Amino acid sequence: MASLTLPRPQGRFADLPLAIKSILGFWFFYFATVMLRAVVIGQGINEILLRRSAGILVGVALTFMMYFALRLFADRANLSRMITVAAIAGVPAALLYSAFNYNAFLVYEPLVQRTVVVQRSQAPLTAEELQKTLAQGQRAVQVDARQLLMREAPRTIADGAVTWYFFFAAWASFYVAMSAGNQLRKAERRASEFERAAQASQLRALRYQVNPHFLFNTLNSLSSLIMTRREEEAERMILGLSNFFRSTLAIDPTADVTLAEEIKFQMLYLDIEKARFPNRLNVETNISDELRSARVPALLLQPLIENAIKYGVARAKSVVTLGIGAREEEGRLILTVENDDGAGDRSEPLHGTGVGLANVRDRLLARFGDAASCRYGSTQEGGFRVTLTMPLVRNG
Repeated sequence: MASLTLPRPQGRFADLPLAIKSILGFWFFYFATVMLRAVVIGQGINEILLRRSAGILVGVALTFMMYFALRLFADRANLSRMITVAAIAGVPAALLYSAFNYNAFLVYEPLVQRTVVVQRSQAPLTAEELQKTLAQGQRAVQVDARQLLMREAPRTIADGAVTWYFFFAAWASFYVAMSAGNQLRKAERRASEFERAAQASQLRALRYQVNPHFLFNTLNSLSSLIMTRREEEAERMILGLSNFFRSTLAIDPTADVTLAEEIKFQMLYLDIEKARFPNRLNVETNISDELRSARVPALLLQPLIENAIKYGVARAKSVVTLGIGAREEEGRLILTVENDDGAGDRSEPLHGTGVGLANVRDRLLARFGDAASCRYGSTQEGGFRVTLTMPLVRNG
């Protein structure tokens, strides 16, 4: 039969605080029930308190012995072995505790040390025979009760051990269950940490994919300006590139930024492209003040705007309007990036690899899961629009 294996814990006695709490809790509950019973039946509280306190201390000690047996002979990573060791260790614990109770509360208790009556024959009697003799009203003489009780010790101790075994087994079951639960929770936390680390690594990889793509396009643009001897425009582009990288390279790739910061980064990039297309690029933004504090993944819009420049502005012969918009809809943030068709006059057919859209889609999936989406397609006016939907997070 296959056994259930739990995550291997750190340190053999790492869960000692749990054991202490469970043992003291179990015996305190037992003590409380004994005291409550004494009050109900009218026994002397002081007498019960004195007699049971010693018994509880012994019980606590025996339960700790069970705990140390579990730690020494059972690996917490193997639940079946823990149960087996607990079942075996409960037997001597129950026998020892039953023997202590028998000797402490029967043989050596002051009331029992007095004499009792037995029949005249002085023959060895069991406790049942003694009760039957007294019930029949037979003549009796006085003898020492201790001798009689010692003859009954094996049977009485064994009988009591059965009851106490279930008490120790109940503690062991509780402890094993709590220990296993703690380990599973720790395993879940570790798995969650690993998942977050993997997600952060994925986000970093996707985030760093943006910069080489952007840098490649920008260097191509600079090369074109230099080859056509447009030195002033090339200088402005280099200055804009410097400002852009100074602002964006310090960002944590896995962090979110406000929508206002994201738009600021994109405007720095668009300043670079305006140097390249001074007469063909028109930028419009439609973002309310209430949404500027919304949180979005840093540079999420970068690949979309690059695509709009590459496949819209660069291929058109007339002015192309690039629009960036944001709106709230049922607790979600809707971002749009679109461009018109440049008066419908392109010099080359539209085609591309889809790297930018795939990057944005993967980043949304890694950050928000199924709660986010990326839709794109041509507009009725002949342009192209990308719509991003994600949970609306403020100051998160």
